Amino acid sequence: MDEDFFVEVDCKQKSFESERICGDVFLSSKVKEENRIVAVLSDGMGHGVKANILATLTATMAVNFTKEHKEPERTAEIIMKTLPECSERKMNYSTFTIVDIEQNGNTTLLEYENPECILIRERKTITPEYKTIVLKGEANSGKKIRVYSFRPLKGDRIIFCTDGIAQSGLGTPRFPFGWGIDNVARFAIDIIRQYPQISARDLSGRILNMAYRNDGFQAKDDSTCAVIFFREPRELLICTGPPYKTEDDVLLASEVKNFIGKKIVMGATTGDIISRELNLSIEDVFKFEDPELPPLNVMEGIDLFTEGILTLNKVEKILKAYHTNYKLGKGPADEIVKLIMESDAIKVIIGTRINIAHQDPHLPVELEIRRTVVNRITALLEEKFLKKVTVIYI
Repeated sequence: MDEDFFVEVDCKQKSFESERICGDVFLSSKVKEENRIVAVLSDGMGHGVKANILATLTATMAVNFTKEHKEPERTAEIIMKTLPECSERKMNYSTFTIVDIEQNGNTTLLEYENPECILIRERKTITPEYKTIVLKGEANSGKKIRVYSFRPLKGDRIIFCTDGIAQSGLGTPRFPFGWGIDNVARFAIDIIRQYPQISARDLSGRILNMAYRNDGFQAKDDSTCAVIFFREPRELLICTGPPYKTEDDVLLASEVKNFIGKKIVMGATTGDIISRELNLSIEDVFKFEDPELPPLNVMEGIDLFTEGILTLNKVEKILKAYHTNYKLGKGPADEIVKLIMESDAIKVIIGTRINIAHQDPHLPVELEIRRTVVNRITALLEEKFLKKVTVIYI
């Protein structure tokens, strides 16, 4: 995939009003060695735990089979053969949409019983080339899947959702037959017209909230909206730790000065080096938003200036727990995660000088060296959040 071409994948979902567990499941995965992205949305029949289990089984199989380059119809056949079928309605207990984006940008999208996907290009909906495959075999004879194949352009958005979105408002005077996928598309285009660079995360959230409003703020079904946005990458630089050699302080400062994008500096010593080399002022702000961490400071020209290793550990903890409806606070680690979520290509510069303060045996055992924590954060960003991460040691 073109280096200047970033694929942002995100979704928002809401459970059926009386259920704590959502019966829809969204999974995304990056095949790093092939630079491929696979995303799957599955809707389990019914609500609650049973629906979630069936949807999880479906989504997991779909991701794994797609990674293995199985033909779309073969993937669908295996999934549908594995899933139980409703004896009365003769339907599989789970529906699914699979999106496979290859290194060269070629995209394959497979749908079974989910609402039709929406492809928006230059504020218009387009219908990409597709074929309808009628499955054979005793178990799935006559069942149909739709397979789209297309090459996205920069600025394109793919929107796919479950019935909870498309059928929201069903039976109301305004939408007696439900909101409908055409209205979802028109709503999305209106939002894009107002906010041309709106992220996949924010657009999916706005669509979900509108569906919730259509239902009178009482979700009548599990509802999930996923968005894939092909666009220019948003850049973020994170610097943590002083360089191993003091003569490299000027190199670190140069990297910060010349970087175009958001900038985070972590650690007092690191901040002092950048402040000194670039002649930037530092202001102490004694505002404690997180009782576990020292407060944020303010450095001229830097988006966030925080403490180092403790904050890194907290960032890792938040990223591990993070999900689509996670509520971030106002503490230093939360603010870092906000910037990470708003970024696509993240450059991390790690200083390798040992900080004497962290050798204190009275500090917590889990206070690991900087490199180890950053490596775990990098793995989370690449595998869980599909970010592009570059790590440089200095």
